[in-house]
Amino acid sequence: MKRSPYFQGFRKALAVGVVFVAGLAATAPATAQSVDEIKKKGQVTIGMLVDFPPFGITNVEGQPDGYDADVAKALAKHLGVKANIVPVTGPNRIPFLLTGKLDMLVASLAITPERAKQVTFSDPYAGIRIVVYGKKAAGVKEPADLKNFAIGVARASTQDVSVTAVAPQGTQIRRFDDDASAVQALLSGQVDLIGVATNVVSEIEKVAPGQFDSKLTLREQVHGIALRPGQDELLGAVNAFLAEQKASGALNATYKKWLGTDAPEMKKP
Repeated sequence: MKRSPYFQGFRKALAVGVVFVAGLAATAPATAQSVDEIKKKGQVTIGMLVDFPPFGITNVEGQPDGYDADVAKALAKHLGVKANIVPVTGPNRIPFLLTGKLDMLVASLAITPERAKQVTFSDPYAGIRIVVYGKKAAGVKEPADLKNFAIGVARASTQDVSVTAVAPQGTQIRRFDDDASAVQALLSGQVDLIGVATNVVSEIEKVAPGQFDSKLTLREQVHGIALRPGQDELLGAVNAFLAEQKASGALNATYKKWLGTDAPEMKKP
């Protein structure tokens, strides 16, 4: 099956981001721990996914864009510095933060107990649902039915964790490098189902209307801005920014701009 132009663009943007981050890994020194250090640099280096629309995309100018990008830019403005947004992938976003190549992540990172052992999360700034989605003919009414089908997920994502937690032993779970690859596998018939966020479902419907449907809701999740442990002062500044954005309605306006609906209730787990 021919790849859709939408997802071809997705993959190209991701490849560019991976090359860029690989170069960053080889050259970048440890980044700032405090607000003062960020102000001295004149910029805040923020990791962001570009394969997770509409939270993270690449625009026609080849620059990171989407809900996360708007939040990242507003946060940088709040700190009085420039936003240096670096494309990252699902598997490498936490390692790049922990090794000091980034100051923080605004990268659609779900707040989970496992991740909270590695990074420090801000208050939530976004929320979505994770579902099993796939061919209309695929009869899935409960997790036990997954054993009859091949299901794709983005490796090391909350989709991967959610599907793995409920799938019966022996289920064909195929792990891909990113959501775009998992979606392409569904569109091309390599898998019958995928574990995916509802925002990606809306993008699939644009390129393949009426071919697929949602089977199961696996989890409701909220996203937090992630920092390294020990960035306590910076965490306070980030949470102050989010509180201000929520109180003024600016965060909800940004959410509505990109997702077409009001932001869901966001409570930290």
